[in-house]
Amino acid sequence: MALTVHEDRPAGRHAAVPPGSRFRRIYAPRASDALAFSMSTYAMPLLVLTITSSASLTGLAFALEWTPRIAAFVLAGNVVDRRGAAIVCFLASLGRATVVAAAAVALTMLPRGTTETVVILVLAAVTGTLSQFGFVANEAVGAVVTRRGEARPDGIQAVLVGIDQTATVVGPLLAGFLLLAGPGWMLACLSAVSLFAAVLGLQTPPTPLRAASPDGAGKVGGLRAGLRTLVRLPALGWLVGGLACSNLALGLLQSASPVIVVETFGRSSASVGTMWSAAAVATLLAITCCRLVLSRLDLWAVGVVSATLASAACLGLPLAPSYVSYTILVALFMAGDGGLTVVLRTVRSMVIPSTALGATLSLTMLILLLPFPAAGVIVALTPPAHLGRALLACAVLQAVALVVTFTSLRSAPVLRLVADRR
Repeated sequence: MALTVHEDRPAGRHAAVPPGSRFRRIYAPRASDALAFSMSTYAMPLLVLTITSSASLTGLAFALEWTPRIAAFVLAGNVVDRRGAAIVCFLASLGRATVVAAAAVALTMLPRGTTETVVILVLAAVTGTLSQFGFVANEAVGAVVTRRGEARPDGIQAVLVGIDQTATVVGPLLAGFLLLAGPGWMLACLSAVSLFAAVLGLQTPPTPLRAASPDGAGKVGGLRAGLRTLVRLPALGWLVGGLACSNLALGLLQSASPVIVVETFGRSSASVGTMWSAAAVATLLAITCCRLVLSRLDLWAVGVVSATLASAACLGLPLAPSYVSYTILVALFMAGDGGLTVVLRTVRSMVIPSTALGATLSLTMLILLLPFPAAGVIVALTPPAHLGRALLACAVLQAVALVVTFTSLRSAPVLRLVADRR
């Protein structure tokens, strides 16, 4: 089935956002929400490890953090389609700020033990759910602006990915150092950043609204709409499938790294944050390179290079003899993953019709993030001494999946169409 690039450019209040207001209405809300997202994602398992010193509970925290996020995706897409991104950004960030602040107060009053651990595990689940509502809303805004803007579509998406990765530089590093001062300080900072994101979220541009289905199908209807759209877009389906396998390796890396860095290499929680911040810097450099080479190469070539880099680095991680070499390989892995993200987001923003934007975005994110709770379960069930073997198995799966994906996409029209539009 032939692929088409949808050109929905409604007039009136949905007109293109002027370049001068992009920072205030698009980039600033995205940056503040991404920082809160990054802090919560990387800090929760590390917080559990700091309090309990248990690798199993660390993996469980990662699984509990991601499982509600996945469950919330389809609902979040429908809410964005029917209520708009601005109100969803505001309520999700405000809710996260309130819950985190309450948890910070509770942790200062509770003694160390089971109750404190339960509070953190519940906090991980709740913040994960609320973070995904804000993430879906911001992705919808980015897709709409990409389609309606005057700039190159890959350029806008590269800026958005760059914002996310900049937050990934600051988030883990900030959370790691604040944890040295105490969990309360880290949670207080996360609450403040979330509150700031809530205020800025109300300024985001309007997104197309979809009327409620007459039968009240709700999230099931949204899932069907997203699935129908994805089936009609095979190139997007190949990319999502390949990157889902890659995300299993990424999820295992994220959930196992606190255990590996702290227990295997004997480093502190701050070293974990430093490692992820270094990886995010490498990703930013990779994204910058993508923006430069996309003026000469098509998305398929950029995707192949990124996939090769990510796969080779991941295959080398189980053999890393020291913290420094492990950090370097993680940075190379994340650099390749950043290039793959630019490719996916650019294709996704160009081919999904605006009438099914939220539902299809939610479905693709659902598929992409299903491996993360699975990775947390793997870490929870795997003895620390065998985490390297589990990572190697995931690295092999990632390499095979990416080879199959980009072999199948070699002649995909949409990858050439995106290049032609520049």
